[in-house]
Amino acid sequence: MLYKAEQLNLVGCHVCGLVSEAGAIGKRCPRCHSPLHRRKHNSLVHTWALLVAAMALYIPANIQPVMYTQMLGSRTESTIMAGIMEFWKLGSWDIAVIIFIASVVVPCFKFIVLITLSVSVKLHSAWAMRERAKLYRITEFIGYWSMLDVVVVALVSALVKFKALSDIEPRMGILYFGLVVILTMLSAMSFDPRLIWDYKEHNESGQR
Repeated sequence: MLYKAEQLNLVGCHVCGLVSEAGAIGKRCPRCHSPLHRRKHNSLVHTWALLVAAMALYIPANIQPVMYTQMLGSRTESTIMAGIMEFWKLGSWDIAVIIFIASVVVPCFKFIVLITLSVSVKLHSAWAMRERAKLYRITEFIGYWSMLDVVVVALVSALVKFKALSDIEPRMGILYFGLVVILTMLSAMSFDPRLIWDYKEHNESGQR
């Protein structure tokens, strides 16, 4: 049988996870000193707002060039996908794979997961609660690695500048992508995973 923290007269800190007595609500966590509350205020509203903004910026992040390259008089501007293909053709398949995972797979995965979590919570769904909680933890974890694409561009820029008659500069696309990463991380942080377990209370109140 599943028990909610409220039924056990307990409350968990949303920052460090420390469990305290419910009487501590409104006070601060003994370990990290963050405010204690049963649920994050307007969690879904903040999650949706940040997520929609991230998805909107993801379009120019892929359309706008992320790099300007000049080698031996040849000048080119590359988008994310064009850069991936170029690295692949040059034999740097490892860099191409890293950029593809960091700039395409990870953002799209986070979009899908956060939309699924937000919609299911809004509908008070009892579907796969444990699995959805695990999905949230995975999304929160991989968020820390989402800046790999930006880091790779910075490293490539540094390497190219050491070569004679060559130069490389970042372009607006990388700024948009950086904003997408930040907004998706904030969106995941705004989502309160404790809402996943609230379906029972909603169903019981609807039956009264």
